[in-house]
Amino acid sequence: MADYDVIVIGAGPGGYVCAIRCAQLGLRTACVEGRETLGGTCLNIGCIPSKALLHASELYHESHDTFEKMGLLGGEAVKVDVPKMQAYKQSTVESNTKGIEFLFKKNKIDWLKGWGKITAPGEVTVGDTAHKAGNIVIASGSEVTPLRGVSIDEKKIVSSTGALDLPDIPKRLAVIGAGVIGLELGSVYARLGSQVTVLEFLDQITPGNDLEICKALQKQLSKQGLTFVLGAAVQSAEPGGDGIHVTYKLRKDDSEVSLDADVVLVATGRRPTVEGLGLDTVGVKLTERGQVKVDDHWKTSVPGIWAIGDVTPGPMLAHKAEDEGMAVAETIAGQHGHVNYGVIPGVIYTSPEVASVGETEETLKAKSRAYKVGKFPFQGNARAKSYFMGEGFVKILADAETDRVLGAHIIGPQAGELIAEVCVAMEFGAAAEDIARTCHAHPTCSEAVREAALACGDGAIHA
Repeated sequence: MADYDVIVIGAGPGGYVCAIRCAQLGLRTACVEGRETLGGTCLNIGCIPSKALLHASELYHESHDTFEKMGLLGGEAVKVDVPKMQAYKQSTVESNTKGIEFLFKKNKIDWLKGWGKITAPGEVTVGDTAHKAGNIVIASGSEVTPLRGVSIDEKKIVSSTGALDLPDIPKRLAVIGAGVIGLELGSVYARLGSQVTVLEFLDQITPGNDLEICKALQKQLSKQGLTFVLGAAVQSAEPGGDGIHVTYKLRKDDSEVSLDADVVLVATGRRPTVEGLGLDTVGVKLTERGQVKVDDHWKTSVPGIWAIGDVTPGPMLAHKAEDEGMAVAETIAGQHGHVNYGVIPGVIYTSPEVASVGETEETLKAKSRAYKVGKFPFQGNARAKSYFMGEGFVKILADAETDRVLGAHIIGPQAGELIAEVCVAMEFGAAAEDIARTCHAHPTCSEAVREAALACGDGAIHA
């Protein structure tokens, strides 16, 4: 008899959720994790600590930028205490990681402490101990993708990990990559006083997002002091001159340019963590991009071995991994696990926030699909204006004939929360009119979603 019904390798959002759901379904479950704390990259050195710093820096910015407008005087006296801010960030992390440890105990999940390796089908070795399992779920997550010509030391040339632990606010921060991580952490330090320059290889920021949203976000972040250099191919980043000397080529004319920074953040993406798992030993196949190859039910090429989350194809999002974790657990338990990949939201936690789900105008045009657009500016929303955040908008895309919601894109206050309403609507196959005819509380920012839905029909009321 095997030691366990399921062994999950990795205790990030996908892994720990999978383990908990397996245990809830009556499966004898263990989870392998080599960190000192559970939660993986997201809770320890990713999503959660970055949101703590984003929140703190946004409040600092508000105190200097909008407090006086609201009759709150003395905001200029607010100063940054970096050690205390770091302590606040760490306390946020610890409360969440300890919460997962409690859930493991509550659900009688064994934490196998150490790094796991699949040494045979149905066998995971941790340290010197081999554990047998009827099923193995690979949830090993992702790691920073290295950039040729740039060596990360996590002190002056940092990944997102080092950027979350800087002991001082750099006067000059160079960010390589204008994706989610680069923009979020760049925003943190720009608010705290850094001169931030973002170098992006492509000709737009946040590639893959709705182009109109990308342009609006770049405009807003530029107003906040971030400088963008698009079409920039970074060649090197080395100590020298005045700090770290960064050299890049402009793709439009191949000219070489350089700048000096106190700290360089490498935010050029992440890659699946597969090294050391023993996948080649048991014959688990990978894709050309180094991801674990899975079928529509998260099965790998080896029976009894499954894979979820960042290590598999698809967006590297914690909530995508969580959904897959629950679905795999239910499938192993003999149920019908399911993930609707057409309704996986994405959020950028800058200020303003950006949130999106489903199709963009660009993808719909590429498919030659007829659609209509309903837009509503937050300038017409009373609650948003009271926050001094009326410059964004909500855009809903609906099928031209059926009115079925195909996608939505929001830039503005609480975008990450507002997108959930559209996700629910899309999950149930709703039409824009369904959202438009649903009563929304007043005054709330959610009314902007309803107005955008109304704009898909006879027109918004407040625009």
